[in-house]
Amino acid sequence: MTTSDNPLLDFDSLPAFSRIEAAHMQPAVAWVIDDNLQRLDTLLNDTRLVSQPDWDSLMRPLEEFDDRLEKVWSVISHLNGTCNTPEIREAHSQCQALVTDYRSRVGQNESLFRAVRTVRERADELELDTAQRKVLDDMLLEFEHAGVSLPPEKKKEFAALQSRLSSLSSDFGNNVLDATRAWTEHVTDRSLLAGIPELNIQAAAETAADKGLDGYLLTLDFPCYFAVMSNAEDEGLRERMHRAFVTRASDQDASGGQWDNTPIMRQILECREQMAALLGYGHYAEMSVARKMARSVDEVNQFLDDLIRYTRPAAERDFEALQAFARERDGRDTLAPWDIAFYSEQLRRSRYDISQDALRVWFPVERVLQGLFEVTGKLFGVRITTGSADTWHPDVRFCEIHRQGELVARFYLDLYTREGKRGGAWMADCHGRRRRADGSDQIPVAFLTCNFAPPGRTRPALLSHDEVTTLFHEFGHGLHHMLTVQPHLRCSGINGVAWDAVELPSQLLENWCWEPEALPLISAHYETGEPLPADMLDRMLAARNFQAGMFGVRQLEFALFDFSLHQQSVQSDPAWIGKVLQQARERTSVAPVARFNRFENSFGHIFAGGYAAGYYSYKWAEVLSADVYSRFTESGIFDQATGQAFFDKILSKGGGNDALTLFTDFMGREPDVKSLLKQEGLLQEP
Repeated sequence: MTTSDNPLLDFDSLPAFSRIEAAHMQPAVAWVIDDNLQRLDTLLNDTRLVSQPDWDSLMRPLEEFDDRLEKVWSVISHLNGTCNTPEIREAHSQCQALVTDYRSRVGQNESLFRAVRTVRERADELELDTAQRKVLDDMLLEFEHAGVSLPPEKKKEFAALQSRLSSLSSDFGNNVLDATRAWTEHVTDRSLLAGIPELNIQAAAETAADKGLDGYLLTLDFPCYFAVMSNAEDEGLRERMHRAFVTRASDQDASGGQWDNTPIMRQILECREQMAALLGYGHYAEMSVARKMARSVDEVNQFLDDLIRYTRPAAERDFEALQAFARERDGRDTLAPWDIAFYSEQLRRSRYDISQDALRVWFPVERVLQGLFEVTGKLFGVRITTGSADTWHPDVRFCEIHRQGELVARFYLDLYTREGKRGGAWMADCHGRRRRADGSDQIPVAFLTCNFAPPGRTRPALLSHDEVTTLFHEFGHGLHHMLTVQPHLRCSGINGVAWDAVELPSQLLENWCWEPEALPLISAHYETGEPLPADMLDRMLAARNFQAGMFGVRQLEFALFDFSLHQQSVQSDPAWIGKVLQQARERTSVAPVARFNRFENSFGHIFAGGYAAGYYSYKWAEVLSADVYSRFTESGIFDQATGQAFFDKILSKGGGNDALTLFTDFMGREPDVKSLLKQEGLLQEP
C-alpha cells in the first residue's frame, strides 16, 4: 500500500471516512512516525540550527511533525470510540503502541531538549510573545515528564512504563465497553415496565425488534439505564439493572469476571507510582498537579475539604427528606441503592410537579440545536450553518462556523447511542488551528459526541433537560477548541490549557439552559411548536437545585477517591482500591452503597482517560465558571460587551497564557468559591 492509496495520509483535506478501513491505520501511523523521525534527525544534524535555534527554524518544523501525526491519530482514536469493531480495536492497539513509543523517543531526545531550551533562553533576544514563551515552558516540562534528564537505563525503564500504561488504559476502556455491551434483559411482560416513560418503552421495543426479538430489550446504555432506575415501579427490575451497571468489568458482573478490570487498575497505579518516583516526585498526584492551575497538592486537598464541609450538611438534609418521602409514600423505612434515583424522581414530581420525562416533548433535538446555535451567535458573534462532508455514520451532522464573514471552524456532531460506540459525551479535536509556514491559517475541526436516545420510527429525538445541558457542555468545549485565535498548535484551543481549567467554557455554557431569556430559544413542543408553558418553566427553575447537596457530594466522592488514591503507595491487598473508595465515601456519601458495588472498575475518567489525580478539576472549574457567569448575570446574559470580553480574554486565548492570569484578566481578581456555593443554593446571602 502506497501513501497515495491511504486516505489517512491526505493531510490537506477533511477525513475521507467512507474510504478509511482498519487496514489503513497501522501503515499510516507507521509512515508518519518514520518520516517525522527522519526529518527530526536531519533537523538536529544541522549544526547551525542547533547552536542558534529560533522559532522559525526549530518550532515551526516541530509543529508540522505534531500536526501530521495528530491528524492521523485523532481520526483513528475517534473511530475506535464511535465505531468499535474487533478490526478497528486491534488496529488502534497497534497504533497506540507506535504513538506511545514515538512520543517517548521524542520526549527523551536530549539534543532536541537542549535546542528547545536554547530558544527559551533566547526569548528576549528573539522578541517572542507570551504565547510562544508559554509553549516553550510547557514543552520543557513535558520533556522532564518524559524522562529526558534520566540516565540511560532509567530512560528505558520510564519509556517501558509509559508504553505499559498506555496499553493498560486501552484494555480498561475496552473491558468496560464489552461488559456494557454484553448485558441485556429481555422483557416480554409489559407490566414489568410500569412507570417507565412511553418513549423509553418504545425505544426498548425497537431495540428488541432490531435483534429479531418480541417484547422489549433493556440495555446498559445510559438513556435506557437511567429511564429504568428513575421510573420503574418494579423494584426487582431496578435492582437487576443497578447490579449489572455498578458491577461492570468486575469480578461481580454477570460474565463471571471475564472483563474484570481489578488487576488492570492495580497495574495502572503501579506504573504511575513508578513513573512519578523516577522523576523525583513524592507521588503521582504531585506529578499531576505540576501541570495544573492548582499551585500544590495541599491546595487541592484543602479545596476538597472546604467543599465537603459546605456540601455534606446539605446532602444530609437532602437524604433525610428523601427518606421521609419514601416512608410517607410507600412505608419504606430504609432505602436500597437501587431506590435512590427512583424516589428522587418521585420526590421531584411531588415537590415541583415536573419530571425529566415530562420535559422531553419540549426539547426536540432540532429545536435545541437551533437554539444552541442562536445562543452562541448572540454571545460570540458567530453564525453556524450546515455543511457537507464525508462521515462515519448516516446520523452524523457536519457544520461550519463563520465569524465576521469568515469561515473560522467546522465540526462533526454525533448525537445518538448505538452498538459499538463508547458511552458518555466528549469533544475531541480533528484538526487544530495553526499558522502555516505560508502564512495561511489551518481551520480547526472538532468531533462532538453524545449518547442520546435516537429518534424513533415515528418521532424525533427528544432530550431531557439534563441531556440539553450535556449538549451545551460539550459544545462549550467545542467552542474553546474552535474559536481560538492562537496561531501556534501547542496553545490553540484546549491545547496547553491547565486540565483543572479546561472545563470552564463548557460548564459556563450550561448556565444558558436555565435562563428564562434563553429557554424559549431552545424549547418548543415537538408536535405543536408551542413554547414551554410559563408555569412549567417556573417549576423547572424552582427545581434547579433539587438535591444539589447529594449531587455535590457524589462528585466530591469521585474527586476525593481519585486524588487520595494517587497520593498513596500501591498496596498488596487486592481490596486496597475499594478501601480507598470506601474511605472517600465515609467523608462524603450520604446514600447507601451495595456491598457488590464495583464502581471503580468502570471509572474510565481516571483509569482510561485524562483525569488521573485530576477529577477534582470538575469542581475546580465549577468555581471558575460560576464566578465568570456572575459577570453575565450582572450585565445581562446576552450582553455583547461581556460576551466579547470573555471571547477576547479567555475563550480565544486557548493555552496561550497561564489559566489564572486569563481568569484574573477577565474578572479583575482571583476565583471566589462563594459564587459556586450561591449558584447551587449552598450559601445564602446575609
